Amino acid sequence: MLFEKNDRVLFIGDSITDYNRARPIGQGRPDTWGTSYAANVSSLLSCMYPELHLHFINVGISGNQIRNLDERWDTDVMEQKPDWVSVLIGINDVWRQFDTPTMPSRHVPLDEFEATYVKLVEKTLPHVKGMILMTPYFMEPKKQDSMRARMDEYGAVVKKIADKYHLVYIDLQSAWDRLFEHMHPCNIAWDRIHPNVVGAMYIAKQFTKAIGADRA
Repeated sequence: MLFEKNDRVLFIGDSITDYNRARPIGQGRPDTWGTSYAANVSSLLSCMYPELHLHFINVGISGNQIRNLDERWDTDVMEQKPDWVSVLIGINDVWRQFDTPTMPSRHVPLDEFEATYVKLVEKTLPHVKGMILMTPYFMEPKKQDSMRARMDEYGAVVKKIADKYHLVYIDLQSAWDRLFEHMHPCNIAWDRIHPNVVGAMYIAKQFTKAIGADRA
């Protein structure tokens, strides 16, 4: 298991991470973590590894894009002095291109997404033990769908960055594809973005597997 005793683990992202976490910072007690995969990961690891006394921090904000993370990174990440930073971002960067196509100021092009992501990773790595990068996703099994295809491009950027900097990488899009061989996406999210409690736990399980948390 990657995490060590007294490690501070910070989750940052958009609404998929937020899910009603406490303000200004969701930390210190389980009731501050919200109800997202971040809360599930925190709960699972607290039960699986109680002797480690891990400290979990949720700073996800609904609606965020990579631009917003850039704006608040110093206060919401660096000032929290985490040992590990988990990032799940990119969904809104793509989604705005499809739900508000005539408002280009809300769109984050792929090159900006990559450049900003690299900037944040390079700023953070000298100060942490490691980072965990999770791909954005769209719960659409048909890869030919235009939004799914665009999301895959942004997910490929996340993999590229994770590979370059030797970071933990979690391919959520592929994980959803495996799940939807057995059920319809609407069984997890009516909008194919925001997971229900089963979906949140499914993301959490991808996370715990990726960090080598294998206790019963």
